[in-house]
Amino acid sequence: MGFVKGIGLPELLIILTIVLLLFGSTRLPRLASSMGKAIKEFRKATDDGKPKKGTSKRPRSKATPPR
Repeated sequence: MGFVKGIGLPELLIILTIVLLLFGSTRLPRLASSMGKAIKEFRKATDDGKPKKGTSKRPRSKATPPR
């Protein structure tokens, strides 16, 4: 993670404590779930139109050996 090189364990604990105090223990799982869904949707939207790794645009024929 390039942008969090300066954040260590004490800083993360302070941030998590503040988040817990702000949102409470009952709303925190719903908040994390909605953030995960948003990230998943964003990745899905940005990956549309790009070919997946390891796939080619044209299928290989079985008669030719792979290079």
